[in-house]
Amino acid sequence: MSEHSEPAARATLMRFAALAFVTAVFTYALIVFGGIVRITGSGMGCGNDWPLCNGRLIPPMDFETLIEYGHRLAALLVSVLVLAVTVYALRHRRSIGAGGRGIVGLAIAALVLLIVQILVGAVTVWLELPTATVVLHLIVASTILALLIIASLQARAEARPAFQAGGAQASYPRWVVTTAALGFVLILFGGLVANTGAGPLCQGFPLCNGQLFPEGGGLVHLHWTHRLLAYAMLVLVILSTAKTLREKAPPPIGRWSLAALILVVVQIVVAAALVLRHLPSDLRGLHLAVGVALWAALVVWATLALQHAASPTLHGRAA
Repeated sequence: MSEHSEPAARATLMRFAALAFVTAVFTYALIVFGGIVRITGSGMGCGNDWPLCNGRLIPPMDFETLIEYGHRLAALLVSVLVLAVTVYALRHRRSIGAGGRGIVGLAIAALVLLIVQILVGAVTVWLELPTATVVLHLIVASTILALLIIASLQARAEARPAFQAGGAQASYPRWVVTTAALGFVLILFGGLVANTGAGPLCQGFPLCNGQLFPEGGGLVHLHWTHRLLAYAMLVLVILSTAKTLREKAPPPIGRWSLAALILVVVQIVVAAALVLRHLPSDLRGLHLAVGVALWAALVVWATLALQHAASPTLHGRAA
């Protein structure tokens, strides 16, 4: 970008970063709200109607209908925000220069996934909550959240490069990306456990029914696999954090590594209490909220680590 256009382009990028960040926050809240719909058994609160609710635009409200209808209104708000992110990126794609192409691509990808998410949500209601589409709904939402976070961080990096050259020699970004990938798999298995009835089938903690190799059917093994992945996540976050701090990553990256470490410890403590207290609703909601927050923290950590690894390129472009 030319010197004359640089201030305007940077302001445009920062506004986009703010809009994408706000949309990510609302997307996180919507995912947690979706968990509340499931936990309270309100998924069919609007019947199998979509986009109407019990055949009406504004239906009579009992508890389950209020929860499900509120979730649909929240989804509408997030849809408008994602559309606004994409429109803003496309409208200003020329002013932000060649470096903004990736940001536009991320915004378009979020919008495409939003359309997929809406269709999946409709099918989920029409088919009365089959496990496959419920879990797919969670996975697509988590992916949209990641895309919005990455787009926001990338726009900030284009506007104000945060890292000096020298990150290309670091090895910790590979560890962090691997950790984030495991986080995505963990969300998938968590969704399967929550929606297949596998939750109550592994009693006790940290073992499953007091066994390292538990007996039982596929759902027992599904739950146990989820736990083993959570333990692996704890180990991998510890190792990745140690690697990040040992290689003297920039302070923002170090802070996010510690945030991820704290969140994974909190999540395991919540999971232990959840199992030992026989799956109370409040802890089920908290488990989801902390799990998605951990996923978001891993995405931020991995994105910043990759930006640091590519910082010679960013630094050169800024110059």
